[in-house]
Amino acid sequence: MSYFSIIVPVYNRPEEVKGLLDSLAAQTCSDFELVLVEDGSDIPCEKVAALYEGEIDIKYFYKKNEGRSAARNYGLERATGEYFVFFDSDCVIPPDYFKSLKEALGKEFVPCFGGPDAASDDFSDLQKAINFSMTSFLTTGGIRGGKVQMEKFVPRSFNMGFSREVWEKVGGFREMLAEDLDLSIRIRKAGFDMKLIREAFVYHKRRVSLRRFAKQMYMFGTGRIGLKLIWPESLKAVHCLPALFVLGCLFLIICSFWCPWALLPIAAYALALWISAFISTKSFKIACLSVVTSFIQLCCYGYGFIKAYIWQVLLGHGRNVNKELKMRRES
Repeated sequence: MSYFSIIVPVYNRPEEVKGLLDSLAAQTCSDFELVLVEDGSDIPCEKVAALYEGEIDIKYFYKKNEGRSAARNYGLERATGEYFVFFDSDCVIPPDYFKSLKEALGKEFVPCFGGPDAASDDFSDLQKAINFSMTSFLTTGGIRGGKVQMEKFVPRSFNMGFSREVWEKVGGFREMLAEDLDLSIRIRKAGFDMKLIREAFVYHKRRVSLRRFAKQMYMFGTGRIGLKLIWPESLKAVHCLPALFVLGCLFLIICSFWCPWALLPIAAYALALWISAFISTKSFKIACLSVVTSFIQLCCYGYGFIKAYIWQVLLGHGRNVNKELKMRRES
């Protein structure tokens, strides 16, 4: 029996799954099983998974579409390992991931861990730019990059894990936006320690178009307010910065009709992003793209945050429709 159970929900992404399976087949430590849960896909990845049956211990399941949380919980119920690890289907895992993870847990066991993400050399320029905007201190405060951070580290579902004991006491994911943050809060409140293991990083491809990336960021901003309604203490000052960025940019743009110099702060920030991205990526093109993706990341997250705050908090609609509040009272 393998020590680690990898649980991956997938929906209509056979090509992504192939990249993930290629990387798992190349692991220097193979003490794991893979529980691949097809969440009602119209384009299943069963044939892709079958190609790796001799190289990876794969358990493939197909279920009706109920969402990624239900898919992960379905996998949890069928996993046999003592430690569960979660990846998204658009992740590529470095060869020494499980070797590093096993060594880290052997030196200092933690019931719950999370790892950062990075951009692989073979990523497209857009993917590298999106990775910069999601991990840079200038955009997210370093929350996702595993380096300098403005907020205490919280594991994310694209690269996180916890022990069987945690699952048996806390339960699995709830069907909601920001479901991984909700679970991390419940794990911490149950008294379990969690830790960032920097060596256990993944290459996260994320969205492959600006439109899809913008939509994802909008949902992240909306989800942060939904999380606040369940766990009021979870909302920190750093989470409000994108909303303040949006309001500040709007104010400066309006002021620029009378004083063009009002746009200087926006230009200075864009320049700082470009310089930071160029130093990080050594690419003029990626640095330019990073400015675009960073503004998309901040503006769409901020807009989703502001809209949800007005609708759910100020107007009170969230108190009536958020089912998670009821779940919290009953738990």
